[in-house]
Amino acid sequence: MAASERSRIDWVDYAKGICIILVVMMHSTLGVEKAAGEVSWLHAFIDWARPFRMPDFFMISGLFLASRIDRPWRAYLDTKVVHFAYFYILWMTIQFLTKGYGLVQEQGALGAIESYLMGFVEPFGTLWFIYLLAVFFFVTKVLRNVPPILVIVLGAILEAAPIETGWLLIDEFASRFVYFYSGYWLATYILAFTAKVDRLSAPAIFSGLVIWAFANGWLVAQGYSTLPGVSLAMGYVGAAAVMSTGVLLSKLHLARAIRYCGENSIVIYLAFFLFMAGSRAALLKSGLVTDLGIISLLVTAAGVVGSVLLFWAVRKTPFSFLFRRPQWARLSTGVPERRLAFAVRS
Repeated sequence: MAASERSRIDWVDYAKGICIILVVMMHSTLGVEKAAGEVSWLHAFIDWARPFRMPDFFMISGLFLASRIDRPWRAYLDTKVVHFAYFYILWMTIQFLTKGYGLVQEQGALGAIESYLMGFVEPFGTLWFIYLLAVFFFVTKVLRNVPPILVIVLGAILEAAPIETGWLLIDEFASRFVYFYSGYWLATYILAFTAKVDRLSAPAIFSGLVIWAFANGWLVAQGYSTLPGVSLAMGYVGAAAVMSTGVLLSKLHLARAIRYCGENSIVIYLAFFLFMAGSRAALLKSGLVTDLGIISLLVTAAGVVGSVLLFWAVRKTPFSFLFRRPQWARLSTGVPERRLAFAVRS
């Protein structure tokens, strides 16, 4: 592998690591605040990250699709649709089992079963990102011969439109597809951009990121970040900033733990809820820590670290199916999956 390719992969994993940590932090903070009935000081940071947190994740998810999209349908569906469907169904079932008693108490047995079945139509809980990725990969393949500029324009219109149907799949598709498709169609330009950033000095990159951080915060504080057009621009610029941060960390060889989280982002995304809920309840009940922001950070750490520890514990056991798709769940035979990372480049 060439040095330039290693550098490229490094910044991608760093950027993915930043995104997955921000996602866990968002869920942890909002969960703590809901349980405590108060807003913490960390809420402002969650709001600050909202314009770019998911746009960047989806953009990077589509980044390496161009070299795979012309695969035969069977192979493509296997790696880009069935792959995510397997993990979604498996972990939806696990989430349902952990929440099943409460659902039965609240909705009755029939209502709980209906909620589970609805999960095949409407994304369940925190797993909506996995569900939507499978949909995005499928739709992008279907649109393969449509002029990309037309798809981008339509995607931008959907992102700007006030679509609030109450159906998560429809609403999030409208808000996020333009970023995924942009990652796919603009991949060459994105990689060229990060290559240019890599040629800058570390102080220059850092200075640019500081300026962006303040500008992003000001727009959020003024309430402009949700305006049509502004939200799209902030999503793109924020994604570029996260990518630049990944380049900077790669240049300086800092925060290797963040890179590892990016390499294994599917592990964290699938399993963090198991450790988030338990640690939140324990910390709030113990009274050992009273600051809700600190509690939220500790819950975030529990979600990230707990998921990684679970991965290490099961990866060489019969329970490895939790994070590695078994052969029976594949449409085509081939080389078994070697990585347990977020396989958006497979």
